[in-house]
Amino acid sequence: MEDLSLAVFDLLGLELDSAQEAAFALYASELAAWNQRFNLTSIRDPDEVQVKHFLDSLSCWLALRNAPAERIIDLGSGAGFPGLPLKILQPGIQLSLVEAVGKKAAFLRHMVQELGLSGVEVLNQRAEEVGQLAGHREGYDWALARALAPMPVLAEYLLPLVKLGGRALAQKGQKAADEAHEAEEAIRLLGGGTPWVERVELPGLSEERYLVQIVKVAPTPEKYPRRPGMPTKRPLG
Repeated sequence: MEDLSLAVFDLLGLELDSAQEAAFALYASELAAWNQRFNLTSIRDPDEVQVKHFLDSLSCWLALRNAPAERIIDLGSGAGFPGLPLKILQPGIQLSLVEAVGKKAAFLRHMVQELGLSGVEVLNQRAEEVGQLAGHREGYDWALARALAPMPVLAEYLLPLVKLGGRALAQKGQKAADEAHEAEEAIRLLGGGTPWVERVELPGLSEERYLVQIVKVAPTPEKYPRRPGMPTKRPLG
């Protein structure tokens, strides 16, 4: 995994140790094996997995390292992105992975066991359900999501889980700035401040990638998130 190590150093200024390199190699191998049985991800080329899954996930650390990041939740984690790569990079974080699809949640539990990770919880539930659970609601330093939903919907998933002063982080493509602007009213209703957008340059990727950050400045009203399906059917704002 030498190429990934070099790319991580170029992106973050951090060096992967041999155990982390081995963890990413095992992750890639298990992802390929499970993809033969289940459709976990459409990205299957080994080089693309390194860039579009591992490195893209790790780019979140550009934002996370600037604020406390002890307890993190990853919504719609799928095959573990961005949560599991971040856990490999920073083993000390407490991580919750939320995935509603049973086969994907099973893969997440498998990877946590195979990688020997501690401090990781897999929740086979919908984001709207987790956002109303004691112990999770307003309990996280950071709530993350990648390519999960439009920003007004994401805001309703993420902000209820973030503690006051904590942050929500959405990974987005080229329309990130427009989406963030369109979601400003929804974000305000949910207790978030003005979102800001940061471009990320990923080695080996020509597509535009952005991190959208939102600081939690007020408590989220108790009625949010609404029942499963409602944020998508009737987005706020």
